[in-house]
Amino acid sequence: MAEHILMTALSPTMDRGTVSSWLKNEGDKIENGDIICEIETDKATMDYESVQEGVLLKILVQEGESAEIGVPIAVIGAEGEDISSLVSGAKAAAGTPPLKEDSKPGTDAGVKKPRPEAAAGAQEEWVLASPLARAMAEKSNLNIRGLQGSGPGGRVVKRDIEAALAGGGVPVIPAEPAVKPASAAVYASAVSGLRAEEKPVSQKRKIIAQRLAESKFSAPHYYLKVRVIMDGLLQAREDLNKKLKGKISFNAFLMKFAAEALKRHPVVNASWQGSTIKYFGTADIALAVAQPDGLITPVVRDCGSKGILAIDNELKDLIERALSGKLKPEEYTGATFTLSNLGSFGIDEFTAIINPPGSAILAVGAVNRVVTPPPENGGAFGVEKQAAFTLSCDHRVIDGAVGAAFLNDMKQGIEKPVTLLY
Repeated sequence: MAEHILMTALSPTMDRGTVSSWLKNEGDKIENGDIICEIETDKATMDYESVQEGVLLKILVQEGESAEIGVPIAVIGAEGEDISSLVSGAKAAAGTPPLKEDSKPGTDAGVKKPRPEAAAGAQEEWVLASPLARAMAEKSNLNIRGLQGSGPGGRVVKRDIEAALAGGGVPVIPAEPAVKPASAAVYASAVSGLRAEEKPVSQKRKIIAQRLAESKFSAPHYYLKVRVIMDGLLQAREDLNKKLKGKISFNAFLMKFAAEALKRHPVVNASWQGSTIKYFGTADIALAVAQPDGLITPVVRDCGSKGILAIDNELKDLIERALSGKLKPEEYTGATFTLSNLGSFGIDEFTAIINPPGSAILAVGAVNRVVTPPPENGGAFGVEKQAAFTLSCDHRVIDGAVGAAFLNDMKQGIEKPVTLLY
């Protein structure tokens, strides 16, 4: 008997999903466990695994369209079944506005002309695109930055790549790598210049707004700041990088030092649960990573038992997949502590909002050269490299003295790593 395939929750915070691409066509046979489509959630693009068997009789939600959880996206059943009642019922239940005429598959709008600056390679920018579209572009040696997407928010989707390859006048030149440098230009608005307009809030942005508002207004934040001398850490990183083929990220060092400080102050590695406080057994540390359409926090698990090289390898992989929208929910949720580093943007210091379920987040500013006064017993002025570390704490869990002791231990660990040995 024919039945609906429903939009299902593929991430903990998802209440609406967008069909990025259909991997099965109408008329295809579907087995239990088959991947039938890709769904863009509020954080990533996930595979939709069927728990039903039969023939895909009708696709109700096209690529680029979205639907709320529980709304039918397709009909499955036996070949030749009458599904008219299921189709009409699905349309009544969906309440999802159709795509504009110029963005429907099969129209001329599927063929997008490249922006002059993209075609000339004069402007480096990040392009919103589904993982499938990126993979297709890379395989075909197509510069995805030469396309304007027809998906939600201008996202490049499968049909845009197909249209370009079919002869839409888009230059086929080597594609840019998926991961961009951490610079402000990468995350700049896709719209150049000022103009009056309103855009619908994306599902990702809705969830970010909801979670941060809940954190800010439910957890009583307070802030502690110290200046940390970075010369020793930077020299250690430079020495290590000379021995390696790749470069160890600055954030991997910060994660390791934070994990060691958390071992000494387990109260900071805890979560307010209402009637209880949950103390975590491992230091699962997240790094706030900016995407063009929102923020995501990939998590390196159990940093306390890993060395800096292992942390760095995991972190690089997580960041690359985060920027491509390929993280699984378990890879960006459940952090016990979070780092936010805006130093590469030239930000000297800032405060950050706590990322639940953790009770603290460390904001790291830029490393600057600072002139230091002569010693009391005489001598010359000196110069050292310093960075501002600002710890945001949930006062329900972490008292001021506890937060101060944690931050001081992390400072001492960075300035004198030998202190971590005892």
